[in-house]
Amino acid sequence: MTEGAWESEVPPHLVPPTAAGRAAAADTEAARIEAVRRYDILDTPPDGAFDRIAALAARLFDVPLATVTIVDVDRVWFKAAHGLEGVREVGRDPGLCASAVLKDGTLVIPDTLLDDVARGNPLVTGSLGIRFYAAAPLVTRDGHRLGTLDILDTVPRSISPQDTALLTELADIVMDELELRLSALRAVREERERTAVQEQLAEVEREARIRAERDASSIAAFASALQRTLLPPALPTVPGLELACHYHTASAHEVGGDFYDLFALRDGEWAFFLGDVCGKGPEAAALTSLVRHTLRVAAQHTADPVAVLDVLNKALLEDVTAGSRFCTAVVGTLTARDDGGFDVRLATGGHPPAYRLRPADSAEDTGTPTVVEAVRPAGGMLVGAFPQARFAATALRLDPGDTLLLYTDGLPEVRTGTDRWLGWEGLEAFLAARPAAGGAADLVDDTVELLRTQTLEGAEDDVALLAMSVRGGPAGPPHRVAAATTTSAGAAAAGG
Repeated sequence: MTEGAWESEVPPHLVPPTAAGRAAAADTEAARIEAVRRYDILDTPPDGAFDRIAALAARLFDVPLATVTIVDVDRVWFKAAHGLEGVREVGRDPGLCASAVLKDGTLVIPDTLLDDVARGNPLVTGSLGIRFYAAAPLVTRDGHRLGTLDILDTVPRSISPQDTALLTELADIVMDELELRLSALRAVREERERTAVQEQLAEVEREARIRAERDASSIAAFASALQRTLLPPALPTVPGLELACHYHTASAHEVGGDFYDLFALRDGEWAFFLGDVCGKGPEAAALTSLVRHTLRVAAQHTADPVAVLDVLNKALLEDVTAGSRFCTAVVGTLTARDDGGFDVRLATGGHPPAYRLRPADSAEDTGTPTVVEAVRPAGGMLVGAFPQARFAATALRLDPGDTLLLYTDGLPEVRTGTDRWLGWEGLEAFLAARPAAGGAADLVDDTVELLRTQTLEGAEDDVALLAMSVRGGPAGPPHRVAAATTTSAGAAAAGG
């Protein structure tokens, strides 16, 4: 009997012969659909984390197709579909995923034409001609199967028990991402309820987010892939603004904890953030993912950066898996003005100051081509360290020709000699000595070159950079678009 033959010889407990058995099966399916609704994932926009996991599965198993699916009442919806561009959903019956979601363990069909149920599936009989199918269920902590992580090929093949175990681990990573997303949604919803009814936030049950720590070899194998899921694949286009970013991780074998993002809110308004989670490795990566999801969701519900940091502070304190970990962060909003500039509102939680750069004019006797102004709100405590933490905000204008630079503390902490560090004075001197008219892309390029050539052994800590400059300043080199990049100690790889 083939591994797919269970579908043609269905165990009695899957086809109840009695009315009571059929009722129990219906109750089980109703509970599963309720779990699907609880995660609120159906029909959500594409997400880089799930797309990258599907792509990673395709690369690891050397197959052309890999999907992350959620099985609804009457359809199978694709959260990620590597190799199936343009496909968002298919009917549930008959369906390979709909069959796999009924199975406790991993389903493997080495040759679909030899399987009684699979041979009639449209994916098998249609233009794709699927001949191999394997799926691991996405199982919640309370035992409900939301959907599957699938790998598909157009030729028959078999996989080893080790491959089957790896597919199950990847499915667990998908569930970790779903748990992180659910945790972020819950934090925002509960905060809104607290504000509306002026009551104490009820104690929230948190589900465990992170599986047991992977062994050293697994961490090394997945570190670079996981790192990319914590960063935006690319910066958006903001009319009138040049954007550039860079991420340098100090170790090629550990996932760093620095993060940044910039995304649209409404017409003419954008949100951005940058920060640093304490620690490194899988625990820091999990916390970074929670922080990014929480900040993104919170920013969609409030235009006040201080309120966004309040939501994140409560989320970190109430998540039992975060332990005593905390982060620093700067959160801001950009609002386009009619004169081509932008109004910026910036809030900080224990983070180093941002810098506004503008060209020096003849009325200013600075002795340097660029005026450097530290943007430091008065106050702002660490995020996730204290229940009564207070955060500070300030407002500023970015006029044509101005640039705003955000960075993590790994930048001023780079060593420039045996007993010397760049420091705040060195960083400000570097910024003042370079031409402001170059724009955000040139600023990031020059800063990366500083890390490469002017430091003793390169950056010993992770460094994240996010720069934005307003077009239309004094004459200088034309503004350009810079791609997001990620580098690591001893190696560099294009990001995004």
